[in-house]
Amino acid sequence: MPSDDAQRAIPLVGAGIDRAAHHRRDPAWLDKAFASDNVRVLLMRDGLPLVEGAGPPATPQAIGAALPPGRPILWLGPQAGMLAPKATRLFLGETEKGSPVFALNLAGSFNLDASPIAGLGVFEDFRIAAGGMDAFDSGAAATARAIFEWHRRHGYCSVCGEQSRVEEAGWKRACPECGTEHFPRIDPVAIMLVVRGDRALLGRQAAWRPGFWSCLAGFVEPGETIEQAAAREVLEESGVRCTGAVKYLFCQPWPFPSSLMIGLIVEAASEDVTVDKTEIEDARWFSRQEIADMMAGRHPEAFGPMPVAIAHHVIMAWLDQG
Repeated sequence: MPSDDAQRAIPLVGAGIDRAAHHRRDPAWLDKAFASDNVRVLLMRDGLPLVEGAGPPATPQAIGAALPPGRPILWLGPQAGMLAPKATRLFLGETEKGSPVFALNLAGSFNLDASPIAGLGVFEDFRIAAGGMDAFDSGAAATARAIFEWHRRHGYCSVCGEQSRVEEAGWKRACPECGTEHFPRIDPVAIMLVVRGDRALLGRQAAWRPGFWSCLAGFVEPGETIEQAAAREVLEESGVRCTGAVKYLFCQPWPFPSSLMIGLIVEAASEDVTVDKTEIEDARWFSRQEIADMMAGRHPEAFGPMPVAIAHHVIMAWLDQG
């Protein structure tokens, strides 16, 4: 039987789509699929997904601020190809019923109000929009955003400097000069709740909204295991040493720009905190009751991460275990 942690629904983890990678090298099949009546196409501009509704897009929120309600993706059919014929096209896969799924990355200059779909949707801040997406939509949108960001940042060959070109339905870049092939990469990030008995350590960044606390986190460096990275980051940021006991919970694709957040619970060897101000603004221990109040919105001065972030689910998993 899977654990309760494994059954927790983590946002941005896709479901209901087969990536069907064997089609990526078949341009004729891809063109036919994109023109089919049952195709599903999502649009993205500057990392923002097109969502349903004629109302104006929500204002981007400060990190840690409560997010307004999200809106579902506005899925289009084959007519999407007429909006921007030169847009980068990404084949995301097929639905369980066999419908092909694509994403188009529109230029920043694309004028939605002057297009044939004006009034049908808006380009929304991704974190806000994610709150209105189901698992299928959020997985598709997160994948598209990560891949399009990779293309934006890796337009030139890292070997010879020549401009590379998009191949294999958006899943590869190839250098026409030296022949090097480039594939999307993800950055593994350890995100951990440090615990000792009935207390847990949370930290905050100076740029966050006042009162917002979350899990400590950091990138896994070359030559490290996930466990080693977690212990190193905790020590660097808070001065707290860990015992080496690490429990893996679950992970989350995080397309800002392309990370894999690895949720952990880490045991601390002591509670002595010495914050490195170059890493974080502050770190402090909270009791289980304090954290329960934070997550329920009852704490008078502190609150935790929103449900769209894996940190929320790591904290809730620890509370559930108690």
